[in-house]
Amino acid sequence: MQSNDPYLWLEDSGRAQTQAWVAEQNARAQALLNTDPRYEGLLEQISANMQDQRQIPLFSIHAGHLYNFYQSADHPRGLYRCCTMAQYCQPATPWQVLLDLDALAAAEHVDWHLAGIDHCTQQPHRCLLSLSIAGGDACVVREYDLATQAFVLGGFEFPLSKSQISWRDPDSVFVCPAWDEDQITQAGYSREVVLLYRGQDWSDAASLMVLPEHIVKVAAWRFLDADATPLDIVEVSRDFYRRNYFLFDPCLAGDGEPLHLALPARCVVEAYSHGDLIIRLDVPWRYAHAGTEWEFTAGSLIALVCNPHTAELGRAQLLFAPTQQQSMQMVEASLNGLFVLILDNVTSRVITFEFSSKGWRSLANHLPNSSVIEIVAQPWQSDELYFLQHDFLNPASLYRVHLTDGRGIERLRAQPPAFDSEQLQVCQRFAISKDGTRVPYFLVSHVNKKLDGNTPTLIYGYGGFSVPLLPYYLDNLGEHWLNRGGAYVVANTRGGGEFGPAWHEAAQGVRRQNSFDDLIAIAEDLIASGLTRPEKLALQGGSNGGLLVASCMLQRPELFAAVVCEVPVLDMLRYPELGAGASWLAEYGDPKQPEAAQALLAYSPYRVMKAAQVQRYPSMFITTAANDDRVHPAHGRKAAAKLQDLGQSVIFYERQSGGHAGGSNQNETAAELAQILVFLYQKLFD
Repeated sequence: MQSNDPYLWLEDSGRAQTQAWVAEQNARAQALLNTDPRYEGLLEQISANMQDQRQIPLFSIHAGHLYNFYQSADHPRGLYRCCTMAQYCQPATPWQVLLDLDALAAAEHVDWHLAGIDHCTQQPHRCLLSLSIAGGDACVVREYDLATQAFVLGGFEFPLSKSQISWRDPDSVFVCPAWDEDQITQAGYSREVVLLYRGQDWSDAASLMVLPEHIVKVAAWRFLDADATPLDIVEVSRDFYRRNYFLFDPCLAGDGEPLHLALPARCVVEAYSHGDLIIRLDVPWRYAHAGTEWEFTAGSLIALVCNPHTAELGRAQLLFAPTQQQSMQMVEASLNGLFVLILDNVTSRVITFEFSSKGWRSLANHLPNSSVIEIVAQPWQSDELYFLQHDFLNPASLYRVHLTDGRGIERLRAQPPAFDSEQLQVCQRFAISKDGTRVPYFLVSHVNKKLDGNTPTLIYGYGGFSVPLLPYYLDNLGEHWLNRGGAYVVANTRGGGEFGPAWHEAAQGVRRQNSFDDLIAIAEDLIASGLTRPEKLALQGGSNGGLLVASCMLQRPELFAAVVCEVPVLDMLRYPELGAGASWLAEYGDPKQPEAAQALLAYSPYRVMKAAQVQRYPSMFITTAANDDRVHPAHGRKAAAKLQDLGQSVIFYERQSGGHAGGSNQNETAAELAQILVFLYQKLFD
């Protein structure tokens, strides 16, 4: 849909006119924000906090060694390093550096950034490095030997693309290629599965499956059970939420046919343990086997016997059925059981299971249940779990727990506080949305706050793709927002994953307006409580959250003074043509379909903007990233250009490195946050 779009040229990042416009906008943003006397101090303090040597080094564990990716002022791209657990517990850990990304970038004259590292489970010194250029999603994949600290001569290597590569065993990999046009889907991801052996020419590799272009993507990997029994699985994403699963008999070495797993279209295979597939159901499912029938509700976690050679399914067992305030988040399969992370009223809980000859039995545990839990590591063929615990006002601590030995929880590290939280408090409140739905939100504020409408208040929202917003520690915002007199709100609007599939589906597709109504209701509730007023109220959101906050600003501009809109999706009629947008049709709807097009046009921020003479909008700060190959920067560019021509107040800034997830190093991340804080200070404090 290109008609009546005078800013279409801003979609061409290689065009000189586009580059000149971005450069002009960046210079303007820096003149307005970076010259503010508060900017340099913020930048210095945020950078110092990020580079504090007392921060907890997170890790993966392979064959008794801990592997950590570390960035600092001296190593902005980062170091990959390792130690033993005994060394990690020493006051000064003697890390061994295995890979220096800054040295690699300098030696090869390429702006390399580490996007991921995949250890071979059976030989973990062999790794597949995913290296991005300037921080985009597309990567080069190269095999690296940690023992020799060198790339493997004649090893596995794949060109820059959004391919998916995973180990099958030390001498073979599953490759889902996406470097040639005939390999990719309309969404830009792979549609083929190839089995490649070490030393084999690509032309001789076995093509296991070729899928049609209209799917979103395909991925393949090997599960290794606790006894090293392999299960080779292929996941075909028909859209963002519907999947088909297939197995390949691991004994046939690529000569067998794909074996379809008879599972519902909306489910996720989370793990393979003790001969069972561990499956999260996103829809209700009725299943029968050997004369027994089961009925499972949406959001349940089940165990299902599966033959890895034939894909035959057997006995089923319910592990977890959520209440209306719960949702399943992730599963870690250990040597003898399962660690299952769930949300219960938007806080984390871990439930545990042990396998026996009679199936799975629930185990009591003493893990915390009133904060955020983030799983750090679960070493293969062990029953240990390493996790972080933290909340808005309490910094993270790193713990270790064993599934069955009864030793309880052991704290290994504690991050020092980044701010004084003694005079701060957290409460969960509920707003009533337009259709009567109770929508929760967290409010972090001063204990003795005055309800006189003068508290600068920032609402953060996302509301899409079944992603929950949790009460994470507010390290930099605690010092630079809360302790300067501000209040902070996390909005758990529909569309997110806080309460399972139904909560997400309530704002999916043509029901997207419900998410906007939820955020508006929260803003109105904050104002009605006396905490704040429109002149002191701001919104912030990124990606789909950028769509959320921009839509609320346009629909109810009188409620807000400022909006921070980061790497946003804003042109809802053109989004399938930009970046990875074609993969989001199941979330937003297809603008080529009349009903969906009508709904999208009704709220698409880029399409419904008005001139300042008709409606004055709050001041807006839009950020994008030049190398964002997920959400194309044209969304933000076109919106900013249009708003400026309509006489509205908008600042635009486009990072020149880093991708959709943020800056490529700590300095860039700190600079972006400093700009955002200066913008909010100017609009809400000054």
